[in-house]
Amino acid sequence: MRIHEIHVTPVAFKDPPLLNASGVHEPWALRTVVEVVTDEGVTGLGETYGDLSHLDRVRAAARALTGLPVHAHHALHARVAAAIGADVFTDQHGLTGAGSHQKTVDAVFSPFEVACLDIRGKAAGLRVADLLGGPVRDAVPYSAYLFYKWAGHPGADEDRFGAALDPEGIVAQARLLIEEYGFTSIKLKGGVFAPERETEAVRALHDAFPGLPLRIDPNAAWTPATSARVGASLDGVLEYLEDPAPGIDGMAEVAAQVPMKLATNMCVVTHDHLPPAIARGAIGVLLLDHHYWGGLLRSAQVAALCDTFGLELSMHSNSHLGISLAAMTHLAAATPNLTHACDTHTPWQDGQDVVAPGALRFTGGAVPLPDRPGLGIELDRDALAAMHEQYRRITVRRRDDTAYMRRFDPEFQPKRAHW
Repeated sequence: MRIHEIHVTPVAFKDPPLLNASGVHEPWALRTVVEVVTDEGVTGLGETYGDLSHLDRVRAAARALTGLPVHAHHALHARVAAAIGADVFTDQHGLTGAGSHQKTVDAVFSPFEVACLDIRGKAAGLRVADLLGGPVRDAVPYSAYLFYKWAGHPGADEDRFGAALDPEGIVAQARLLIEEYGFTSIKLKGGVFAPERETEAVRALHDAFPGLPLRIDPNAAWTPATSARVGASLDGVLEYLEDPAPGIDGMAEVAAQVPMKLATNMCVVTHDHLPPAIARGAIGVLLLDHHYWGGLLRSAQVAALCDTFGLELSMHSNSHLGISLAAMTHLAAATPNLTHACDTHTPWQDGQDVVAPGALRFTGGAVPLPDRPGLGIELDRDALAAMHEQYRRITVRRRDDTAYMRRFDPEFQPKRAHW
């Protein structure tokens, strides 16, 4: 089977005002839906970022892939790299680690690779997880992903999640997500307030939900000294501490002083980062993300490498739709050493999706592996058209949490090694 045509559709969906070290989410999140159609009429789905610079590169790559076999993984990757050109890189809004040329190529390649695996699975009557070596778990646990947030976007009505600006609000948010989705672990996005204030929220969660694994991610908003102090104070409370300080050197300094493992999706985001991070003992947990590690097969290779060096695995998430959730679930189901619950933004999309209902659901905080071939999902074309029309109607073309925050706080500065 060969690629006959590729459809690239940018979409927009509503996003709550979630706070982080870079600012606050805008009212609209952007994504790109990729449909790869073969000469035999089989279609595969992929999903990726929606920022305009990335979208332009995805479109350029799509034009270059027509005619290639869907099984030609290496040729597809080489064609994407050639379409992008040398020494080109894009940083995706600052919360997914430093930009690089390799990361840019892999991020553009990823949705095409996922779509081709979807096709290959459908053609063979196999699930994508089967193509990745077979599932080792029938359902993938995800974590309640908590955010400090405003009650609603300024000038708009309060959303159903309400405000969460103190420990009581964070605990109430956790209770809501756990009641609705059954999550059995909790992650708090930090880097918004002073570490002492966020530590209070962590302890409140620990008291309210005893026994549930708990983690906090300040997105490198703390200095190594502050990270070491906070980490020591949360001994016995945290499952792991995610990206407290910037860079491999900063993380290594912290790792040598705290009792829990450090995790990252920021200081190790390409293959080149693994050797120095491992040599320095900077991390104990890597958060995989197939969107910028080059798809599912390359992520599986990274997972095997991590197993060799004793690194544990979880999974990073960004504002995403159901195509990404399906791909994440297949990858996690087929990765033996991914033993921590994965991140997901699914609750925050509040039912908005381009995937037809029924294939993906949360049961006890986990998503059962779809049992149909490929990714096991179908595109809801009416929803896709509606989200594409929303994209056409709005003016947002790049996620910029900092610029949006500065509309309401002109003096705001991103919090990198701030405390």
